[in-house]
Amino acid sequence: MKLRGLAISVSVLAVAAAVVFWSGGRSGRAPGDPRVGRPLGDPGAIDRASGVRLNDQGKSIALDRGADGGWRVTSYFGLPADFSKLATLAGDLVAAKVQRFVTDDPARIARLEFKDTRIAFLDASGRTLWAVALGKAAASGGRFVRVDGEAGVYLANLNSWIDTEPRNWADAQLTNLSPDDVARVEVGFEGGSSPSFTRTSKDGAWSCPGAPAGRRAKADALASILASLGSMRFSDTASPTDPLAGAARAHARTIAFTTFKGVTTRITLGRRPEETRPAQAPALRQAQGAPKAPALRQAQGAPMVAETKPETVPAGPVFVVVSSSDAAAPVNALMRLRAFQVDEYTFTSLPQKPDELFEPAPAAR
Repeated sequence: MKLRGLAISVSVLAVAAAVVFWSGGRSGRAPGDPRVGRPLGDPGAIDRASGVRLNDQGKSIALDRGADGGWRVTSYFGLPADFSKLATLAGDLVAAKVQRFVTDDPARIARLEFKDTRIAFLDASGRTLWAVALGKAAASGGRFVRVDGEAGVYLANLNSWIDTEPRNWADAQLTNLSPDDVARVEVGFEGGSSPSFTRTSKDGAWSCPGAPAGRRAKADALASILASLGSMRFSDTASPTDPLAGAARAHARTIAFTTFKGVTTRITLGRRPEETRPAQAPALRQAQGAPKAPALRQAQGAPMVAETKPETVPAGPVFVVVSSSDAAAPVNALMRLRAFQVDEYTFTSLPQKPDELFEPAPAAR
């Protein structure tokens, strides 16, 4: 999960933009206007940035680079940022070219819908290195833009949109295990059963000391578990003290993967199960303005009774906790920030019984 700076991606895109410019992009450049035909974004300023601020429609996103060089979503509990998403934004700004000068007339600018949509790159002290305000899209394509510190508005071939959902800027990947690196898999089930499978090489056959008589490890089932949990992403997060997260821990199971290098990753996931609650006998009296009492039915000759049904409470969301035997693994610190939810299928697709991990062994010859 360690993130790099923007330098590599932005520098490559800057070179590409410069090649386009010097190889013919100057043909549309207005005489006397040095900005037309050049990249919209300032590669140097973007490359030096230690912070990014995005604003649109009253919402804002804050991303900051820490002392370790990793980017974090300050506006989303300090979770590691999705570097590819951030690099794409920076790259789009550098790759976009200014097509033409539009106006510096305040009356005309007012009609170009410059509101609060803005992208800013900051230095370590919070000072703006480079920023641009975005107006409406032009009918012929592109976007009206206004760089901070300049009076004029330009048209740039920029089609980026600003994602103002903070969670979407976080790196959602929780595990990154290559199946070829795994030497041991321990599959836990509710109730305490935890069959363990080992192999001596990435191409070796799986073996299980406790396999039932006449059965062997089912390689396809283990491969499916590795594929599902080895590259797992969260779908949402909650407070570590969320009651649903606590209920999930009471109904969790753990799957552990140990690599050939001896590093063990433990994945504990569960959810509150579906619950059927007994029907409650309703009061037959009804206060003024209260909801109507349930319909009454009466068997012939029997007293009036209220119709009631048991209440079914659906299962809760699936929560997961990941830990590594490597004390320096970033996931250990990550787990202290939030409670992480994953898609229901990640949980329900796991084998539900130990027997699903075995298949008939070939008959001895």
